[in-house]
Amino acid sequence: MNRIDQCFARLRDESRKALIPYITAGDPAPQYTAEFLHALVEAGADLLEVGVPFSDPMADGPVIQKACERALKQGTRLSHVFDIVREFRQEDTRTPIVLMGYLNPIERMGYDTFARECRAAGVDGVLIVDMPPEEADELSVHLNEHALHAVYLIAPTTSDERAAVIGRHGSGYLYYVSLKGVTGSASIDVEAVSRQLAHLRQFSDLPLCVGFGIRDAQSAAAVAQVADGVIVGSALVGLIADNADTPDVIATKLAGTLAGMREAMDRT
Repeated sequence: MNRIDQCFARLRDESRKALIPYITAGDPAPQYTAEFLHALVEAGADLLEVGVPFSDPMADGPVIQKACERALKQGTRLSHVFDIVREFRQEDTRTPIVLMGYLNPIERMGYDTFARECRAAGVDGVLIVDMPPEEADELSVHLNEHALHAVYLIAPTTSDERAAVIGRHGSGYLYYVSLKGVTGSASIDVEAVSRQLAHLRQFSDLPLCVGFGIRDAQSAAAVAQVADGVIVGSALVGLIADNADTPDVIATKLAGTLAGMREAMDRT
């Protein structure tokens, strides 16, 4: 069974919600990323989203755009992301990892090679922001061959017809974008999210995890009451940016921030 499925099954048995942090691989430099991932797991992460640096991250706000710039400046490429996952897997064979990024580097590598490298490194799923399910048939063949989940985004503006398509094609979990806009924007309306998630559940039995707009323990706890998982990205990436000149302190700061969210979620 895929580690993502195992993770959500375990959380259901424990009546807990998934805490899913996102960081950009290679930010502020590739040699630190595996350490950061371990720190996040120790602080309570259930699943990890690892961003593949890209030069034009169109769905992301300035915080993650700048993280991609820092990582690319350090020479981080898709092949280096696989190396980071391999390094992480030397100590952690349990925590699921989803690569999140854009299609261009994957097309350059080739779908079959990409899927093989994911499997060999220890990746469990991929979320490709600019690959809609209607165009993913060829890639899906290779992902399925290597038992990799295809995670898709679903938005407040998604029609029922398209939600049904996404529900049929997605696997692992669905990433509900709580806000109209890019990552790091605005504050979250939990009541609106709750209504939309209740509506979307008719289209898929997959766990519904919510990202965009989760900034602190309070917002994480509020979303955990209505969603199957809480995804936090810009708040953590911003912390990395604030301490990019002193990378040795970042792991501790990441852990402190995430632990506060985990504690608040578990109290709800």
